[in-house]
Parts: sequence; C-alpha cells; structure tokens
Amino acid sequence: MTVLIVIPARYQSTRYPGKPLVELRGADGTSRSLIQRSWEAAMAVKAADRVVIATDDDRIRLAAEAFGAEVVMTSEDCQNGTERCAEAHSLLGSKYDVVVNLQGDAPLTPHWFVEALVAGLLADPGADIATPVLRCEGRALTGFQEDRRAGRVGGTTAVFGAGGRALYFSKEVIPYTGRTYADDAPTPVFHHVGVYAFRPAALAVYPSWPVGPLEKLEGLEQLRFLENGHTVLCVEVEARGRQFWELNNPEDVPKLEAMMADMGVA
Repeated sequence: MTVLIVIPARYQSTRYPGKPLVELRGADGTSRSLIQRSWEAAMAVKAADRVVIATDDDRIRLAAEAFGAEVVMTSEDCQNGTERCAEAHSLLGSKYDVVVNLQGDAPLTPHWFVEALVAGLLADPGADIATPVLRCEGRALTGFQEDRRAGRVGGTTAVFGAGGRALYFSKEVIPYTGRTYADDAPTPVFHHVGVYAFRPAALAVYPSWPVGPLEKLEGLEQLRFLENGHTVLCVEVEARGRQFWELNNPEDVPKLEAMMADMGVA
C-alpha cells in the first residue's frame, strides 16, 4: 500500500495570517518555522512513500524549498486543507493507495499517530477516512474548558460509536461531563488530532460537495464527509508520554514552545 503525505499550507489564515512561517523555538534554543517542523514530523513516518507540501503561496514555497521539501503548487480556490490535498494528489497522478493530510499546524504529531491511521484503513475496508483521537486527561480537558470560557478556539473534540465510527466533531467540549478530574486522570472526552488518512475515491469526490451547514457552523472540514454519508473511522492513539497541541492562535506559540522544552524536542 503506497502512502502519500500532503502538508497543506496557506498564508492567508483567517485567525492567524502567515502562520506556516511562524518560528518555534525548540528545547535547544533553535528556531524553525512551523511548516518546517510539520514537514520534519511527516518525514519521520515510516509508512510514508512521499511527502509534499501543498500551497498556493510563493513565500511558503520558497521557505519550504530552502529546507529541502518537495512542493506542489495548488489553486487559490481551495477552501480547506482537504481540498488542497485532493488537488495535490490529482496533480501527482492520483496513483497512491492512501493519502494522508498532515495539517501544517500540528508539528508535535508523533509518527505513530499516522502509522496507526494507515493500519486502521487496512483493517477496516468499510472506512473511507481514518483520523486519530486521543483520550484527554484532566489537565488537557481543563485547558479545553478554559479556552472556551475565554472565547478562544482551542482543540477539537470527537464522539464516536461502535467500531470507532465517528458521530460528530466539535470545537465545543463534547460529550458534556459535569465531573472534575485530577490532572492525570482519564476522562470521557477525546481530543481529535487533525490528521486524516483518505482512500483516494473518497478524497477525490470531496471538493465536488457543497459546504454543508454543520461544516460551516463549526469550521471543521471533516464534517463534510459525515454530512454526505461517508464513514470516518476514529482511531484511538496513545500519547506515550508526548504532549500534543495545534497552533491555532498566536497565544499557542508559547504553549507549544513550553511543551517542546519539557519534552526535549530540539
């Protein structure tokens, strides 16, 4: 099974313009851009046959080529990362068995998360898409709740049923729990990690669907698959001591740098 990893990157982010080129300082004091750190995370995936950065912006292209990445230039009309991945796969000949969307705002994504998705698709022929979910401990759940109280969009949560079939994804904290949890205690809330492994047929049809009401309300591209009757497989992954967070807002930069320092990520 051949695997292509696409890292979609755009400069004109609504919440954080220029985000892919933001510098993140590692534990050794070295600063590298968000897009470079995301590319390095993708290059560590053993299952990957090819890794490309898909963008419509020459600033990102030049920066990516400078650190040795392969770049595919895509249209400015792509509405989200999934559409950009679909176009990139088409431009590369639509020849891969699995296409992974490793979003460029998650540089701490461990390689085993992606490897678990590929294995999940292999084991479940009925799934069109696979995406990882991480059970929140009390500390992470508290962070989600604090973000929402402050009016910030933090992480995304997922709820799923039998066999890991996704029921819904939200930027709200779901399912509701009125309990208080210790920092290291497991909770019933699952953090959705923004990585996707697609079967090519499902990815190819995605751009032809209109944006549905749920996708529009939540701003979550994966909801378009659910709104059109496709099966999304949630694959539970283990942190193995790794901390994880996406860079959604400028306030997340010091949070990510603190995590890298704590984990010794250079």
